Amino acid sequence: MSELGDVEVVAPDAERSAVGHAITTLTPLRVKVFAFEDGGKGHAVNGTPADCVKIAVGAILERPLDLVVSGINLGPNTATNIIYSGTVSAATEARILGIPSIAVSIGTFRDPVWETAAAYAQRLAQRVLEHGLPPKVLLNLNVPNLPLGRVKGVKVTRQGESAYEEKYDIRNDPRDVPYYWAAGRYRMSDLDEGTDALALDQGYVSVTPVSFDLTARGFLEELSRWELR
Repeated sequence: MSELGDVEVVAPDAERSAVGHAITTLTPLRVKVFAFEDGGKGHAVNGTPADCVKIAVGAILERPLDLVVSGINLGPNTATNIIYSGTVSAATEARILGIPSIAVSIGTFRDPVWETAAAYAQRLAQRVLEHGLPPKVLLNLNVPNLPLGRVKGVKVTRQGESAYEEKYDIRNDPRDVPYYWAAGRYRMSDLDEGTDALALDQGYVSVTPVSFDLTARGFLEELSRWELR
């Protein structure tokens, strides 16, 4: 991103996977400056990804932002994963604040090819800076874990319906008190060529326009006929 402009880094100080759009309200947020190996600096926040955007805009940074890029996240954020994703939520928070944003994820949890995801993130960021985005719309970018030359192309997609199969292992702690550990597996069930999950699974880059307006508009008229009182 530094090839496109000046970059400010504000990020959680620890792993915050699957926290969704949670924000911190009952405990203080603490910010520490940290140094990169190349001499640059960033800010580490003891909060959620959405917290990072809010505090960056509201307190840390002194100038307005042209673009927020969230990620690169390790693991795909497609289909129902979008709901749980802290990465997508950070981009959503930026959009709530009126700042164009993209969320970037790579389709693997092991041995990531960061360079490919970075290349497509840069290309998409450049397009957003050139064209802008409609109100309330952010872009969710998912990149297959392949060398750049093996990526099949880019597809503009919609959110799919693939989800985790819920399963919990029951275990006992050293005092023989039972506890539960989430052990479900992600099940890729989308067969529609227009979905983000299938595109990524087939080796394509997926770009999905996402909005934080959750109104089920197709149901408004029917709901109005329920004669609610």
